[in-house]
Amino acid sequence: MEPYAECLAHLGDADRSDYLAALQPGADVDHRGTPFTEELMGELLDALTDPSTDMPRFGDALFDRAEFSGDAHFDGSKISGDVSLREAEVTGHVWFYGAEIGGDVWFDDAEVSGHAWFVNVKITGEAGFSRVEISGDALFYGAEVSGETHFVAMQVGGDAWFDGAKFRGDAWLSAVKFGGSASFAGTMFSANAIFDSTVFEGRAQLGPLVCGGTLDVSEAVFHSAATIEAATGDLRCRRTRWASAAALRLRHTALDLSDAVLEYPVSVAARTRPFVVDGQEMPEAGLPDFPARVVSMRGVDAAHLVLTDVDLTDCLFAGTIHLDQLRLEGRCLLATTPSGLRRRGMWPARWTPRRTLAEEQHWRAAHGGDSNGWAPAPPGEAVLEPAALAPVYRQLRKAFEDGKDEPGAADFYYGEMEMRRHDHSAPRAERALLAAYWAVSGYGLRASRALGWLLAAITATVLAMMLWGLPKGDPQPESTGTVAGRSITLITETPDPANPDAPYSKRLTTDRFEKSLRVVINSVVFRSGGQDLTTTGTYTEMVSRISEPVLLGLAILAVRGRVKR
Repeated sequence: MEPYAECLAHLGDADRSDYLAALQPGADVDHRGTPFTEELMGELLDALTDPSTDMPRFGDALFDRAEFSGDAHFDGSKISGDVSLREAEVTGHVWFYGAEIGGDVWFDDAEVSGHAWFVNVKITGEAGFSRVEISGDALFYGAEVSGETHFVAMQVGGDAWFDGAKFRGDAWLSAVKFGGSASFAGTMFSANAIFDSTVFEGRAQLGPLVCGGTLDVSEAVFHSAATIEAATGDLRCRRTRWASAAALRLRHTALDLSDAVLEYPVSVAARTRPFVVDGQEMPEAGLPDFPARVVSMRGVDAAHLVLTDVDLTDCLFAGTIHLDQLRLEGRCLLATTPSGLRRRGMWPARWTPRRTLAEEQHWRAAHGGDSNGWAPAPPGEAVLEPAALAPVYRQLRKAFEDGKDEPGAADFYYGEMEMRRHDHSAPRAERALLAAYWAVSGYGLRASRALGWLLAAITATVLAMMLWGLPKGDPQPESTGTVAGRSITLITETPDPANPDAPYSKRLTTDRFEKSLRVVINSVVFRSGGQDLTTTGTYTEMVSRISEPVLLGLAILAVRGRVKR
């Protein structure tokens, strides 16, 4: 204590009285390393109390390495400068209830044996609570911090309450350990909120909250039930571990679940209405105007994952474990094929509508389809080949089938077959067979395509029958016999049908068309002929009896696949 050789605690009574009497409200105080009793702290606060407000008023308040035996009271203090309690030790509680601080606050490496109350505190500068050890509860109800806030490696033995707090700068809660429950209901983060590597031993209630930047809980560990209700543009849960059930209710959020560990059921649902706290909707100004979406599930064991009403248009599924056990509820959107007429080489083409994986979009865009409406891969993202995507489609198809959604599974079966057809590592014969299956009926899923081929086949068969299949005329039976005594022996023979020899234009008559159509319909549907045919007509009928019922069956199969439940 200038000009004394002792600290405030060791000054004589007269010198201490002189020092305290000379203090004026708003003065700077420097008591670093000083041991404080509650009585001595009370004397200091009395000396700095402003008579007009009956509250202490400081300039700078420096208490680094100070030792408080009992409570450290700064309730209602008005501090125009900085507050520093670095490496301070408090055997009781820390009270900053309703304090207003015009500068920065630093509590790094402090130890508090009781509770830490920062309820309704207002901090104009930055706040640092890194490596603070709080044995009791940490209460930041309604706290407002204008600058960055650092809670890095803070340890809270009791409960932590940040309800209604407002952090206008980045909030760093990395590697924090919450020994009790943690609540962030009604919390506002104007910038980023970083919870990476944080451990939640008790119940975690992250929200309802609004985060204007990135909400990052990567590598965090939730040992008890957890709820995340957040309106934020970006939520990162990379390598996050849920050791208990969890529910994520999101708005405007791009959720990244890469390599997350789900030991218990975790549900992710999109919320359509703003979050309400104390009867008021939380403001969401500046957030992107798109629904909640999942952008990556790579490395996740989806056996415990339930997605409800989320957008999966850009979701990366490849690498997901137990994808066939994923549960999709409500209306989950996926990427679709480009609509309208497109150009494929020199020829116009139209993609049949279906749901696709984002990875297929990337592959087609990388192979010349980017100008045809396919979404290219994000920068730095590897483009997977069809051989890697076919199993992904297969597992998603099974997930829909297990959910009794056969029509929904049809698109994923189509995608699986498409990837197999484009897999150049597969045998050429297999690819040719798949190409024929695709061309004829869209893998048994495009009824219009199969019916079109059936109509074309019937038309061609009818025309072949009219031109070459029907004989020149209906052969009439001829009987010949011999008479021997009283016995007559008759032999009846029908001549072979004669090939038509009239000009082609004369063969295309209404009568021959009717006979040809009857022959074709009977042979395809009822499997009964009866009409005399030429050799060419006989073989034509044999081919139609094999091919056209197959096309009819594929059309029926496609219709059944769309209506089956």
